Amino acid sequence: MKERIEICLSGAGGQGLILAGIILAEAAGIYDRKEAVQTQSYGPEARGGASRSEVVISNNPIDYPKVIKSDILLALTQAACDKYVKNLTKDGILVADSSMVTQIPSISAKVYQFPITETALKKLGTKLVTNIISLGIIVGLTEVVSTEAIKKAVCARVPSKVKEVNEKALLLGFDIAKDLKSEKCEDKY
Repeated sequence: MKERIEICLSGAGGQGLILAGIILAEAAGIYDRKEAVQTQSYGPEARGGASRSEVVISNNPIDYPKVIKSDILLALTQAACDKYVKNLTKDGILVADSSMVTQIPSISAKVYQFPITETALKKLGTKLVTNIISLGIIVGLTEVVSTEAIKKAVCARVPSKVKEVNEKALLLGFDIAKDLKSEKCEDKY
């Protein structure tokens, strides 16, 4: 792992990005015993406004808690992609929800596109787990935290009545990541 990994989870209010950031930071800090910090920003609207969660993970103490240049960017909306892609490192990773992000700017970073929101609705019957599927994809692609740590963090954070669907969402994200790595995910989902 790099000395410091900076992650930006971006989209719109109501997509669960703040919760996703908290879960990712807890997976790193509590279960993988790394240094981790999570910050968040969202518009005044409860739903639909801009939303961003930043997570910094390091093996050493974190001296600055904000993302300077994203190593990993999740973009769940076109507006989020347009706004934050310019802050992605040249060798970074962009995970874009192709259900919502239709125009990817020309960048040197590695780009993974997948219809995350559509898949959440189609496979699990709710868009509310788009954030957890996204975490599974990010962890599956990057191993920024261990799969065991993210599983434990999800189970510790989500309400018990939706624990099962969130566990399924995370596993679905892992499967999608495997297919994205091997570039064979067109019609499987």
